[in-house]
Amino acid sequence: MTDISAQLAEKLGQRFYISGLTIRRKLVSKLDGTIKYLFGLSDGNSVEAVVMRYKYGNSLCISTQVGCRMGCKFCASTLAGWVRNLSPSEMLDEVYTAEEDTGEKISSLVLMGIGEPLDNYDNVLHFLELLSSPEGENLSLRHVSLSTCGLVDRIYDLMKRRLGLTLSISLHAPNDQIRGQTMPINQKYNVETLLKACRDYFSYTGRRISFEYALIEGVNDSPQCAEELAAHLKGMPCHVNLIPVNPVRERGYRRGSRQNIFRFQKLLEQRGINTTIRRELGSDINAACGQLRRETEQNDASQKRGNLPC
Repeated sequence: MTDISAQLAEKLGQRFYISGLTIRRKLVSKLDGTIKYLFGLSDGNSVEAVVMRYKYGNSLCISTQVGCRMGCKFCASTLAGWVRNLSPSEMLDEVYTAEEDTGEKISSLVLMGIGEPLDNYDNVLHFLELLSSPEGENLSLRHVSLSTCGLVDRIYDLMKRRLGLTLSISLHAPNDQIRGQTMPINQKYNVETLLKACRDYFSYTGRRISFEYALIEGVNDSPQCAEELAAHLKGMPCHVNLIPVNPVRERGYRRGSRQNIFRFQKLLEQRGINTTIRRELGSDINAACGQLRRETEQNDASQKRGNLPC
């Protein structure tokens, strides 16, 4: 800025900064046009975002933290642990940068990338205010889905806000035994406590809950698991989104056959549970959360080791 004094410019530089993201890597699916970004942050860290193309418009999945402290056993995002929270402006920059790069408008948003949104509660709420403001992105929160592994206290806090967004619960198991093996958060908030919060959320807001269920071969994909899950959700206005688990090399979990996945869906539907199987996008570019960041960090570390003197 050349139209202000040097003294004022110095003071501004001491108190403020202009945030911005860089595109460290960009992968475009040849199958469906899905775009996966690795965004570089100003402090050298990086996060992921994914643009998914649908008939009704473009949906963007963004990150809310650098890393994650939740420790879910089937997720690549937790492997390196939690580094820090993203600021509201950094989350908004994910939207702006994706729109600028594609030249296309984002019509819906999913907070399901790296990090647990409710573990960064205050910043996420401020981000949602900016996102929906006419002076910001001006995106209705009815086009926003927030995914959580089940921080029950924050679910109740969010409930009281009546924001109109869709709450997605990463359930991934029908009972405490299985959920406790794969999701450490279950030690603090068990299945019964979590599902009670979901029922309370619907009663208070009138907004239907969406349950995410990653099917892991030999762990949570049996007919018995489907029957138990249906019994838990009976009478609850909800939707179950079945997700064939994404293989993560360090985890060793595998997805079941398509036959088993369709059988699981049929069993739920026969018991009155609205169920879909998530459409897989960007399978040729490893669009699942955390994989690109993990791969890039490992490559960077390998290069540094290779450059060290003997």
